[in-house]
Amino acid sequence: MAKVAKVKTLYVCTECGGQAPKWQGQCPACGTWNTLVESVAETPSAHRFQALAKTSPVQRLSEIEASDVPRFTTGIGEFDRVLGGGLVAGGVVLIGGDPGIGKSTLLLQSLAEIARERPALYISGEESGAQIALRAQRLGLLGEPGKAAPDLRLLAEIQLERIQATIDTERPEVAVIDSIQTVYSEALTSAPGSVAQVRECAAQLTRIAKQTGTAIIMVGHVTKEGNLAGPRVLEHIVDTVLYFEGDTHSSFRLVRAFKNRFGAVNELGVFAMTERGLRGVANPSALFLSQHEQSVPGSCVLVTQEGSRPLLVEVQALVDTAHVPNPRRLAVGLEQNRLALLLAVLHRHAGIACFDQDVFLNAVGGVKITEPAADLAVLLAIHSSMRNKALPKGLIVFGEVGLAGEIRPSPRGQDRLKEAAKLGFSIALIPKANAPKQPIEGLEVIAVDRIDEAIDRVRSLA
Repeated sequence: MAKVAKVKTLYVCTECGGQAPKWQGQCPACGTWNTLVESVAETPSAHRFQALAKTSPVQRLSEIEASDVPRFTTGIGEFDRVLGGGLVAGGVVLIGGDPGIGKSTLLLQSLAEIARERPALYISGEESGAQIALRAQRLGLLGEPGKAAPDLRLLAEIQLERIQATIDTERPEVAVIDSIQTVYSEALTSAPGSVAQVRECAAQLTRIAKQTGTAIIMVGHVTKEGNLAGPRVLEHIVDTVLYFEGDTHSSFRLVRAFKNRFGAVNELGVFAMTERGLRGVANPSALFLSQHEQSVPGSCVLVTQEGSRPLLVEVQALVDTAHVPNPRRLAVGLEQNRLALLLAVLHRHAGIACFDQDVFLNAVGGVKITEPAADLAVLLAIHSSMRNKALPKGLIVFGEVGLAGEIRPSPRGQDRLKEAAKLGFSIALIPKANAPKQPIEGLEVIAVDRIDEAIDRVRSLA
């Protein structure tokens, strides 16, 4: 009997791609814990190591002509906003999110619109052609009265070499890979979804995009922590990284850009899930503001900035007497550690103690607020709940609170104030450094520079 060669295994870090001969709790390369996964050792192959684009001679930077990157629309305005204005020829986009949140639906809708003007290809590794056709029919993408059906090409395939041959034959301007974890290359012996396969297939597809000019959108699975599955290098290979956010039980979805080589990061697209698929929301501030018949204690409206878009979000606080030795501190949609810091500032510089109170904080609508401009709104909402007295009607606030009790300015304050005035708010409590030079019609601006001063001004208005 012929001897079968023993398969050599090694352990690869999903964060940095480092390798170890045996499993251990900590990656020896980056020091991250519990990230080593078993993989098959691959033998070097000549075709694997290819440049992403044709080599060019050394040039002086001053001699290179600088030009804007041409873009083309996806047919969905909110999707274009997150991408920075649209897709770029040869660009590679990676989009991740929880199962069932709407990734495939959004991409199928977008590709159907693109296919009306330019060749497009949808490559599915998770669903059959019949399943995708059924979804397209449910979404009304196969043609409407008086409107021709889009010429969208479909391929159900998971082998990288066949996908590459199809792209070379069809020459699409946009191709969707759903998903990258299902694609495998025959040059590697490991299973689809392994670290080696995901890294190699993503690199090969990126090379195809750069050489052919095809814009490629790859769908990525996420881990239970919400991060993209596979090696961290996957996010470094691509040009744009998008994440789907939102509760699957809610009808609203948020798409956020975390990396974009062709546009601004931290842009936010807001969608509503309907029977006919995802639809962009023209006025997202309306989603994040509760419709109270009258002002309620513990509620404060914040003007936050998401990329180039100002959003009005309602911050709600509930302060109640603690019945346990250690009072609870819970924040939903805001940073937990930031809440503890702000409570200490409130006690030290405004004389308001919460050491025997449970404090619960929530950002309405499921939006996640990461910028420090929410500090002032958080403290005013907490103070309002403690006094059981509502803040003045029509009040909006923003501003960062420092450890010394000072209120620091926030970027793009003028845009925030204009958005608030447009939506009918009449009073703005803002940092003194953000005070506008010219008055804004219909908006009374109150500029403060310390937290105790801000609380005194709110008390005088109430």
